[in-house]
Amino acid sequence: MPFHIVIPARYASSRLPGKPLIDLAGKTMIQRVYERAQQSEAESIVIATDDSRVAAAAEGFGAQVCMTSEQHLSGTDRIQEAVDQMGFSADQIVVNVQGDEPLIPAAVINQVAKNLSDNPAADISTLSIAIRELEELMDPNAVKVVADTNQYALYFSRAPIPYARDQFSALTKEGKEEALSCVNYQRHIGIYAYRVGFLDEFIHWPPAEIEQTESLEQLRALWNGKRIHVEEACEIPPAGIDTPEDAQRVREILERL
Repeated sequence: MPFHIVIPARYASSRLPGKPLIDLAGKTMIQRVYERAQQSEAESIVIATDDSRVAAAAEGFGAQVCMTSEQHLSGTDRIQEAVDQMGFSADQIVVNVQGDEPLIPAAVINQVAKNLSDNPAADISTLSIAIRELEELMDPNAVKVVADTNQYALYFSRAPIPYARDQFSALTKEGKEEALSCVNYQRHIGIYAYRVGFLDEFIHWPPAEIEQTESLEQLRALWNGKRIHVEEACEIPPAGIDTPEDAQRVREILERL
């Protein structure tokens, strides 16, 4: 099951400027992500960036780098340009390992690639984990996913889906907690595997209304009739880094390791 990894890395970040180059226990974040990717079964790994500082740092620890446009609005667009530069064929599988996931397990990377390989009707594969806490269910930053009987995504949302009408109608904490015990709520994990041919299509589609409403890029694929296969992750990936507090939490984990 051959596959490739592209790590999109954008220097600018409203909440954490220079995020790829922040120090995490003696190494930059982008190096931590790259080293995790190296533990997977990928045939190749490339860091896709629009910033010379990130490129210099990546080349300094031996990574292959693709310089991409500053105009990209998403990591998916950046990945497509990188695989185009690499000359990958339409049927090759590419895994998007996000550049702010320095603790991502290699087993999860392998899993999402195998998932796509094993499901030829899918255009994308991704992963989820079970939601066990009410706070997470109600958190709009925790994206929920509902899939059909064949594990193809029906919808992704920041809202709690499916909506447990009888339990939620009580408008009590106890009612909502009861919903957790009777519904298999799933939180989406932001790792994707694509076929290159899908990426070539994706960049030509305008943002979808539902995508803009939820601020969830994967909804553009569903809007355009593409199929996303969802499998429960074999390991629970630690949360990524969006804020200085997240960075400190990861530093403490790495220091313990």
